[in-house]
Amino acid sequence: MGTDSTGALARLAAERVDARFKGLPPDSDGLTVGELAAQRRSLFTGGFTTPVLALSAERLTHNLELMETYAARHGLSFAPHGKTSMAPQLFQRQIDHGAWGITLAVPHQVRVARAFGIQRVFLANELVDPAALRWIAAELAADPDFRFVCYVDSVRGVELMDAALTEAGAGARPLDVVVELGAGEGARTGVRTEAQCAAVADAVAAVPSLRLVGVAGYEGEVPQADPERVRAWLRRLVALAADFDKAGRFADASLEEIVVSAGGSAWFDAVADVFVEIPELSLPVLKLLRSGAYVSHDDGRYREVTPFNRVPEEGALEPAFRLWTQVVSRPSPEQAFVNAGKRDAAYDLDLPVAQVVRREGATEGAVERPGTGISVTGLSDQHAWLSTTPEADLEVGDWLGLGLSHPCTSFDKWQLIPVAEADGTVVEYIRTFF
Repeated sequence: MGTDSTGALARLAAERVDARFKGLPPDSDGLTVGELAAQRRSLFTGGFTTPVLALSAERLTHNLELMETYAARHGLSFAPHGKTSMAPQLFQRQIDHGAWGITLAVPHQVRVARAFGIQRVFLANELVDPAALRWIAAELAADPDFRFVCYVDSVRGVELMDAALTEAGAGARPLDVVVELGAGEGARTGVRTEAQCAAVADAVAAVPSLRLVGVAGYEGEVPQADPERVRAWLRRLVALAADFDKAGRFADASLEEIVVSAGGSAWFDAVADVFVEIPELSLPVLKLLRSGAYVSHDDGRYREVTPFNRVPEEGALEPAFRLWTQVVSRPSPEQAFVNAGKRDAAYDLDLPVAQVVRREGATEGAVERPGTGISVTGLSDQHAWLSTTPEADLEVGDWLGLGLSHPCTSFDKWQLIPVAEADGTVVEYIRTFF
């Protein structure tokens, strides 16, 4: 059963700091996370060791507030994808900033969310694992306030779900499902045609263990995606919801709303535009956006594809991550190496970007300057390869701040992440559960 969120989050502060957590000060071992946070150490002079990943306190807040405002302005409910951070502290902050609930992808992630009191979960996947379904059934039976919705995208999936739920005795409270419309031939999951969607909906209607509550999909998988193709697919999704409603598929007397859901981090402006077109249906419509990468944003892929580039009047997300590394080798004027690599930095979409060099001075304190003339050309397990031009003033011992691409594979390399204010004061630590 889900836990009280306040108590569970408070227990995170009671966890002891030790060698599990990369980059934290060695002399903090034995302190609780809360005690270490209360010391408000400097990220640069407080004993942190490199490499160390940090989040900007100000930019986190900015991004949370911006998406809260965006969703409200466009009449959207928001269930940000929690797989990005797998950080219950951030889940709670997202909910505090207006999120309807949290989107997740696999059973483990749902268990983490429930352990920290999340009461509304949208599972953007078809769930056919019997053990997971038995656990979900038990959660639903034990907690009448727990709302859980997941995809179905096949008749076979419906059969497997019904078999597991029936065996678990989950008759009193059916599991809510949405038919997933695939984004096209060759795309990822989802039903390919409207006729097949109807067949899946018929299968759901034939079993008492499931309740059809809407339709959903992921426009980010539209082949050769561009604004026209993405909007065309979103209109198919809206039309599917209207057709299902006209056919009486949402006539269950216990149903209070119809779910229509889409929205990754690259096309949520198209989702907002098309969801305005949803016609009046027999019940109120929960227009559920699921974008997740916004919480930290990035300095690579998502900076390039964010819809705010197309609608700058709506604001702009700010990259909140910086990976601080140290120069450990300067074998030639054209080359240098820092002590962070694949184990520390996301590299699946883009290589890190050199942003700022920090050098501690003997008398004047730290001098910080742009990372001009420095390029990351490759990553080994524990080293980044740097190419340097004559402009690069770089010495062994300097700290180099790197910008990262792809939040999802940045968070998952760090279990405890310092949150630092602009002057380097660490005010919080974010715990992840991957």
